[in-house]
Amino acid sequence: MKKISFRTDVLPLKNELFRLALSITLNRTDAEDVVQETMLKVWNRREQWDAIESIEAFCITICRNVALDRRKRMDNRSASLEDMEHDAPDNSYSANPEEQVVMRDRVGRIRRLMTLLPEKQRTCMQLRDIEGKSYKEIAVVMDITEQQVKINIFRARQTIKQKYLEQEQYGL
Repeated sequence: MKKISFRTDVLPLKNELFRLALSITLNRTDAEDVVQETMLKVWNRREQWDAIESIEAFCITICRNVALDRRKRMDNRSASLEDMEHDAPDNSYSANPEEQVVMRDRVGRIRRLMTLLPEKQRTCMQLRDIEGKSYKEIAVVMDITEQQVKINIFRARQTIKQKYLEQEQYGL
């Protein structure tokens, strides 16, 4: 079994953990705190690292649980998307500024719709579509079956598609 190093195996996961925490807490400051607490918990369990099959799955699981606990403690307070930093526009999409604005608007609307999803669906979708995790990895992290992962992702996508089309048809 590979010897796990905090510097080379755990620290590089901080950005991925941050994105996961942000998708759950919906607040940058809380997400940063979650990542810090996750790193501390992983470090404090360093004696168990030799028995861990996947340090990445271990870290993601801890991060998810810490983020969910924080969210519950905050009484499910709602945070606005303005607190979240939006990605830089994709200039490769088009040279036409109007098309870029339309694309940014669509991405923003989809992000807002994602925040309305139930936590399990939102997390599955985040891990699959944004983090690029396999169904098996997601199942391990969330402690559910691969079939349940697929169902949650399908339902999340269907909900977002339906709500997006409703907005397109009837306006915001």
